[in-house]
Amino acid sequence: MKFVDEATIKVASGKGGNGCASLRREANVPKGGPDGGDGGKGGDVIFRGSGRLISLYDFRLKRHYTAKNGQGGMGRDRYGKAADDLIVNLPVGTLIYEIIEEEDGTVREEFIADLVEDGTEIVICKGGDGGRGNLHFKSSVNRTPRYAEPGFPGQEKQLRLELKILADVGLLGLPSAGKSTFISKVSAARPKIAAYPFTTLVPNLGVIENDEFKRMVIADIPGLIEGASEGRGLGITFLKHVERTRFLVHILAAEDVNRDAPADGFAMLNQELREYNAEMANKPQIQVINKIDTLSEDELADMKAKIAASGEKVFFISALTGEGVDELLEAMWLQLAQLDED
Repeated sequence: MKFVDEATIKVASGKGGNGCASLRREANVPKGGPDGGDGGKGGDVIFRGSGRLISLYDFRLKRHYTAKNGQGGMGRDRYGKAADDLIVNLPVGTLIYEIIEEEDGTVREEFIADLVEDGTEIVICKGGDGGRGNLHFKSSVNRTPRYAEPGFPGQEKQLRLELKILADVGLLGLPSAGKSTFISKVSAARPKIAAYPFTTLVPNLGVIENDEFKRMVIADIPGLIEGASEGRGLGITFLKHVERTRFLVHILAAEDVNRDAPADGFAMLNQELREYNAEMANKPQIQVINKIDTLSEDELADMKAKIAASGEKVFFISALTGEGVDELLEAMWLQLAQLDED
């Protein structure tokens, strides 16, 4: 399935069934009165958040969703059957906007809902009520009404869906920083891995579990580059997914480190976060230098010494060999526990 995080669709609820205009016709009942039943209610359109979905791809293929109409009323005081509601499952983390065209031709969007929890439901379009049958219109001056109400129309809306992935941890880093290798090492996720930029073209999700059966969801955000907040590279497409993560693990490959000032390598992407959304730059962040297996012992020792002198806390790992990964995971679990307490 392709990863799609935006889609535009049209939804319509069902029309209410018409009321029935009927008069009793029975043997030995010389003055039969009205007995037309009410129409049934039209079906609602209900959106439901589902943790089993991770993409809006299906909504690129099917763009119209219509609930069924209510059944019309019938004679002998028989009411029409209400239509079943149309339930549409959306990935957890989907934002729903209504697209509204004004009389002057301008178009605006109005926020409707944010499906942040699995099982959350919201009625997007309410089905029309059924019309009343003629038995409701009987009075002392009109004992045989021959009219009934038509069913009320449903609602129609054009919607824009936007998915922002919900995860505990966002892996942040330049292309080929080793994020995909790391997520494949610590979880069951199997992203595509190769030694060239932009191997990861869509966000990957990995889930890990500790000895206490607590879960941590990790999102491997596609590689960002300098200028991502202005639309360069793939970054602007996926920066929004970082917004929903609770904290960041910022990974820098050893070959991209400035050997004279190793800690400075984290500044560039942090600036891109700040320019895209100032709040994102303030998220808790764990800094990591990966691919230490490519360094000699002297080079690694020198880099660690300079990091220590800068006062920064940085983890050194090799996602390929597993060196340092356990210490990093321990720090990630600790960070998650602290956020849960706050």
